[in-house]
Amino acid sequence: MVWNDTDVPLAILITFRSYGTWLHGDDRGSVDRHNNTYGAKRIPPSKSWQNYNQKNLKREPVILDAQQRASVRKSIIETCAIRNWSLHAQNVRTNHAHTVVYAGDKSPNAVLVALKANATRQMREDGCWNEKESPWVEKGSKRLLWTETSVLRAIEYVMSGQGGDLPDFD
Repeated sequence: MVWNDTDVPLAILITFRSYGTWLHGDDRGSVDRHNNTYGAKRIPPSKSWQNYNQKNLKREPVILDAQQRASVRKSIIETCAIRNWSLHAQNVRTNHAHTVVYAGDKSPNAVLVALKANATRQMREDGCWNEKESPWVEKGSKRLLWTETSVLRAIEYVMSGQGGDLPDFD
C-alpha cells in the first residue's frame, strides 16, 4: 500500500444522515463527541437511552422517498461539478447519503456543509421538502482517505455495501 505523502487526502468519505433515524442507544451502536475518533468503539446499545432520545425528538424522523432521494443525488452531482470536486461515488438511501469525493484542500467540514445545504436547497426547489427545518442531523461523518486502496474500498462500500438499489415507486 502506497501512502499519500501530502497533507491533502486523495478523497473523503462523507456520510450524512436524515433527522431522527439513528439515535444514541440504537442497536447498531452510535458515536458521540467523546467516542468519535478513528478506531474507537461505538457506544453500546441501550433501549432506555434510545427511548429517551426518541421522546425528545423535536419532530418526526425523516425518511427520504424516491423523489427526495433523486433530488439529493442531483444536488450532489451539481455541487461537485460547480466546485470542481471529483465525485467518485454516491449512494442516497432512505435515511442517509454517502459520497466519496476529492475536494482538494477544502476542509472536510466545508464539503459536508455544502453537500447538506445544497441537498436541502435542491429538495426545496424540486418541491419535495417544504419544512423550515433541515432534513439532516446536525453533523455527519468525514473520513479522510489517504491511500488508493482506502479510496477503492470506500467506493466499493458506497456502491455495493448498502444493499440493493431502492425502487423509485414510493
